[in-house]
Amino acid sequence: MLRALHIRNYALIDSIDVAFPDNMAIITGETGAGKSILLGALFLLLGQRAESELVNDKTKKCIVEGEFVSKHPEIKNFFTQNDLDFSHEILIRREISPEGKSRAFINDTPVTLTQIKALSSKLIDIHSQHENLLLNESGFQLSVVDAYAAHATLLEDYKKQFGRYKSVAKELEFSILQEAEARKERDYLEFQVNEMAEAKLESGEEKRVEEELEMLTHADQIKALLLASSELLNSGDKNLVASLIEVKNKLGSVATYNTSIADLVQRINSVIVELKDISGEVEGIEGKINHDPKKANTLSERLDTILRLAQKHRVNTADELLKIEEDLVARLQNISTLEAQITHLQKEKDALEDALKKMATRISAGRNKVIPKLETDIQKHLSDLGMPNARIKIDLTALTEFSASGLDSVRFMFSANKGKDLREVEKVASGGELSRLMLVIKALVAKLTDMPTIIFDEIDTGVSGQVAGQVAELVLKISSSMQVIMITHLPQIASRGNTHFMVYKQDQKNRTVTSIRQLSPDERVEEIARMISMGKPGSSAIKTATELLGK
Repeated sequence: MLRALHIRNYALIDSIDVAFPDNMAIITGETGAGKSILLGALFLLLGQRAESELVNDKTKKCIVEGEFVSKHPEIKNFFTQNDLDFSHEILIRREISPEGKSRAFINDTPVTLTQIKALSSKLIDIHSQHENLLLNESGFQLSVVDAYAAHATLLEDYKKQFGRYKSVAKELEFSILQEAEARKERDYLEFQVNEMAEAKLESGEEKRVEEELEMLTHADQIKALLLASSELLNSGDKNLVASLIEVKNKLGSVATYNTSIADLVQRINSVIVELKDISGEVEGIEGKINHDPKKANTLSERLDTILRLAQKHRVNTADELLKIEEDLVARLQNISTLEAQITHLQKEKDALEDALKKMATRISAGRNKVIPKLETDIQKHLSDLGMPNARIKIDLTALTEFSASGLDSVRFMFSANKGKDLREVEKVASGGELSRLMLVIKALVAKLTDMPTIIFDEIDTGVSGQVAGQVAELVLKISSSMQVIMITHLPQIASRGNTHFMVYKQDQKNRTVTSIRQLSPDERVEEIARMISMGKPGSSAIKTATELLGK
């Protein structure tokens, strides 16, 4: 329940501290006094987004803080799942800077707005006039039936399975599209892979083939020049080696007279050895070179093959072609992987469909079972609220495809008067009838959902007289099992509360401030008398107010 509310620097509110009782609290005030401002602050605790305009004094931040207490196991689960320190006493706080930056806290631990919403939705339900329009929405109507069916765990399990089903179905659809696209190019991929495989490419091959082909193409010229070079080096009458030997011998004859000459002799000797080695290699290369037109033709064809593939794939080297071949093989393997993945996903989807169908069938059975009682209970309470001829029919229709709530759609058919056909709620219910119908539904559902606190914001619009008293009795009955805070303009309802607060405005220097205070018994008589007379109360209004309060 909501134990206390603390508001600082919010809109027209300077500072407010309110402690609420655990049964039924009434909030009243003149039109424009600021009841909606108070409610707006509460909505911040429910995770509503904040705006900088809400900060009154731009030199300070706005703070809204709610003290709650709850021992429900579901609350403890929330703290565990969100890695928060659990306590039965819960403090939810919102802080808004003058620039509009918002921070949220649960028990002084920073949290996200999503976490605030998740927690506060289990602690408090604020029902205002515009929420009566929810009665027109199939989702809300279905939630009412589900609350009566009391299969929250089953429905939660179904929703988890449905989420997984949607994810698998989406992944399967995407994989099928991928596989279809891949299948179109599979034949071409296989042709390219086979072409590459037949080529049997080797790293750096094009350079080796080019060099060998150049050698064979110019074999005669190369052979002749190698022979000529060999002769100059180490053959014929005047070859380089013989000349150097002659020089070495001449210098050697005088080397004993000069150490520098001896060094020269050693160096010349080294040159002679190197030239002989070079001459031997030249002869060896020349011996290996032969004019071979057949081999040259084979190498030329090989180079053509490499160049053709390189041009086809817009690359320059055999290494690049080998990388392309690797990628082509991977793409072919991926197609095979996709086929296996599709088979796996299809099996998983089929299994999820079977599980969903079984759960949806149980959910539908539970809904159908409780609908007659729900219809009877709604009609009984509406009769108590001055609508003895009201009828409601809840139509449950089977869907052909799974939805997030099962395989059902629901429609509330309503008639407020005798002799009138049942039609959709939004087409036949007046504002007052809609308010009473919603109040009845809230009263019935509240008992089943373990919601600790409910706030009604002027949902008594369109009712008066005896019906207002009956509405008051119903709200009072609700407060016997949960905390009720009711903002009302009807004296019949205001008189039934256990505690009465009044919202009011007062001028302070150059600005207007909204405040709230708990009324004493005498002040309460005066406030209800004001509500009766719609202005300054006379003696008859005071008398009626006293009677309403049972004094």
